Amino acid sequence: MRVLFTGGSGKAGKHVVPYLVAQGHKVLNFDRVPLGLPGVHDLTGDICDAGQVYSAMRTHAGYEEMEDGAAKLFDAVVHFAAVPRYGMVPDTETYRVNTVGTYNVLEAALKMGIRKVIIASSETTYGVCFSDGVVDPKLLPLEEDYDIDPMDSYGMSKKVNEVTARSFQRRFGADVYALRIGNVVEPHEYATLFPPLAEDPGLRRRITFSYIDARDLGQIVDLCLQKDGLGFQVFNAVNDENAVPQPNSELLARFFPNVPLSRPVGEREGLLSNRKIREVLGFKEAHPWQKQVP
Repeated sequence: MRVLFTGGSGKAGKHVVPYLVAQGHKVLNFDRVPLGLPGVHDLTGDICDAGQVYSAMRTHAGYEEMEDGAAKLFDAVVHFAAVPRYGMVPDTETYRVNTVGTYNVLEAALKMGIRKVIIASSETTYGVCFSDGVVDPKLLPLEEDYDIDPMDSYGMSKKVNEVTARSFQRRFGADVYALRIGNVVEPHEYATLFPPLAEDPGLRRRITFSYIDARDLGQIVDLCLQKDGLGFQVFNAVNDENAVPQPNSELLARFFPNVPLSRPVGEREGLLSNRKIREVLGFKEAHPWQKQVP
């Protein structure tokens, strides 16, 4: 497929884009800074400028495509560009960039006739990660039908983006999938991030002990590109198990003693559940943390 990828130069995008290329997709990276990956053309632009976004939807994905004539509409859009977390810029700017940028991408793609859009939502929408104070979820495990209730500007922006995506899907009938992406871990980060969790799993309480390997996120995006006809969908994009070695019986008793369970959970099963992507998309993790940590 020819894929317009926004934010391909970011922490997650710089791993997802080469994964998609390896699967045979032609990818154009639309970002404020170049990725510089051989075989991937960088188109510098701003998602908050609606005119630039519209223009990017029908353009050459590389100079070699000029031999084929006029620029074509992309087969799909993957939208990762955003202020990537709370606290990087003032709250108003986080909210503006993330909501306006996502609106522009969805409107341009769907009004121009693209039938598949995948957007990056976030596990912060569950209202635990960036909330003030020590906050419990209403129930566990966290699954896609949860009544998400963030209090921070970043999580709020991602919740709004899911509502926007659902509305556009209802209007145009295309496939629009929102990925609630967990804490993205790059290959080089395992050596420093994970060993301390054996002694202090509480370091990951705010993200309910979850993670997503950046390369496995590439697989999830590719599976979404392959899966047609689902309309609007939300998927938790995380790995199979918690990012800590302690079993759930210990974690629940120590960190979430007052949180009810909606169903039984396995001792190693992720409390931010990826059951839906395994059952609906056929996701099979390739990079569990146990094989990555020295």
